[in-house]
This record gives sequence, structure tokens and C-alpha cells, in this order.
Amino acid sequence: MKRRQILSLLAVFLASLIVTISCTQNTPETPADETSTKSNTEDTEAIVLGYSTWAGWWPWAIAEEEGLFEANNVNVKLQWFDSYLASMESLAAGKLDANCQTLNDTISFAADAVNGEVVVLVNDNSAGNDKIIVSQEINSIEDLKGKKVAVEEGVVDDFLLSLALEDKGMSRDDVEIVGMDTGDAAAAFVNGNVDAVGAFPPFWLIALEREGSKELISSKEFPGAIPDLLVVTQKLIDERPDDVQALVNTWFDILEFMEKNPDRADEIMAKRANVSVVELQKLKEGTHIFTIEENLEAFSPGNSMKHMPYAAEKMAEFMIGVGFIEEAPPLDKIFDDRFVKAYAESLE
Repeated sequence: MKRRQILSLLAVFLASLIVTISCTQNTPETPADETSTKSNTEDTEAIVLGYSTWAGWWPWAIAEEEGLFEANNVNVKLQWFDSYLASMESLAAGKLDANCQTLNDTISFAADAVNGEVVVLVNDNSAGNDKIIVSQEINSIEDLKGKKVAVEEGVVDDFLLSLALEDKGMSRDDVEIVGMDTGDAAAAFVNGNVDAVGAFPPFWLIALEREGSKELISSKEFPGAIPDLLVVTQKLIDERPDDVQALVNTWFDILEFMEKNPDRADEIMAKRANVSVVELQKLKEGTHIFTIEENLEAFSPGNSMKHMPYAAEKMAEFMIGVGFIEEAPPLDKIFDDRFVKAYAESLE
């Protein structure tokens, strides 16, 4: 950890006493040509937040570009992952403090996560942005029987494929699953090596470059099935609950910035996603960003997929049935609504 710069021996002595007693002193501004994992206002290690290629998570780049983390007095280091699966593996292994991931994937990894995994915020629901793209001759789910389908196994679009097959009385055993990263899966489809692909943005845009290809089904047909979340470790909640609150508060500041500065927000997100601003608009259409009211509803008990406790039970049952997991983790431990509730109360 970088030592604070001071001007006198007396200051060194006093600073040492303060560190010993509280470990919560202020830190002077870091020179522009140096890197640091400390905030300008808190002597704390940076929270490492992972995110990846999904339209509902790209807004985090706005917080980094526009200083919104600092405005909420929280030190955050964003870590980009080209592979969504790699981001989940990193959180489970304790290499991240927080990550952006879906509910079904959180359930899959929660039992083995070394520091625990807890949902504290719903960023959005997939409302068409997860798609199964197929070749020209495939016109129905039934036509997928015996076909090669490329998906990132065990994660979100594999789950969508399984839901679509189950809806028609079929299973993953009825197709030939070709497991690979989503980017590689889209490329394999374009090259004609597989007959269909499950993909999220921007990879389904790539998949549609294959002549005659088309969308067969999307998450729009399964509302509430794919909520996209901010997941933090239980360790972070236990040790730094105020910083978790600051993360949640920052998210809603991001949404306010997007509303007031749409052109600048789109510019930042398009750059992060490596797509054009025009392409970004298409991807945003299939992503329903959640308000604070929708967050409160999502965390509450209920009997529909709009309510995450209910959705988690259904997802766990399904994943056990298809062999994604052997048993469900304690589902009551993967949700913590105190942070969205506290934000809602701050608006009153």
C-alpha cells in the first residue's frame, strides 16, 4: 500500500497514531501520473467490480468516466471481462468484491463462492436482448432437434435455450450442445460450423451477419426469467456495508445522468461495448432498466417471476432438473434488500 506523503516528522507520528486507533484517515489527492487503489477521501482499498458485455451493465462505465463513484465517496476499480463466465468464476474464487451477473448464474455459483454471493440490486431485466439465432432452414424450436447449437454452457443463454426447449416438451438432450465462449459461438455460427447460437449483445449482431440467419426466440418470450444484477460478496457486506450502499446509490446516480445527458451517456457506453451509437440503440431496446420501485418489487415475496425469491426457487428447481447444479444453495441468503430500501427511504 502506498505510504501517505507528509511534511514533517510530527505529522508522521500523529498519522501513525490515527491509523492505529481507527484506520479511517483521509488521503491526499494522488498525483495524476501515479496509480493508486485508494480513494481521495478514504484510506480504503478499492472495491473491484467486474462487468462484461451486457447492455444493462455498460452504464457502470459512466460512473468511471464522470466521477460518480468519487461523488458517492466510494473507491471502485472496474474490471472488464470479455468472457462473462470468467467474471463469475473470479467472483466465486474471491478475486472480485462484486460482479454483474444474472440470477440463475448467481444460484449456480453461490454454493461454492469462497466469500459468499449476495444480490443487492437489480440493474435490468432482459426483454429481448438474449436471443437464439438460427440458420435459414430452421423455423421452429422443434426444428432444432438434432442440430448443433453453440452456447456458453451453464450460463444465461444456455438457460434461455433450455426454457425454450422445455416449453415445447423437449430438452437439451434433443440438440447437440457445442460449448464455447459466446464470442466464439457467434463466430462459429457465422462460419457455418453450427446451426444455431445462443447469444447476448453485441454477439447476436455478429451472428445475424450470416446470410439467411434470423431470430428464433428471445428473452422477450420469458419475462422475468433473466434479471441482471449487482452481486457482492458477503464479506464485503460484513466489512464495508457503507460502501455497498454507496455502490447502490451510485447506480441510481448513473441512471439520472443518463436521463439528463443521453448523448454523452450513449457515447460512453458505445465506446465501452465497442459498438456504434446506432447499434447501441438497438441493444438498449431489449433491456428494461429497473427503477427503484421495480427493485423494491423484485426483492419482495410473491408468486410470479417478477419477484426474485419466487424466481430463484423456480430457477433452482429447473437447473437441478437439467443437471446445471446438484442442489440449490440456501436461497434466503442470496438476497439483501436493505440497500435498495435505504436508497428509497433517502428519497422521501
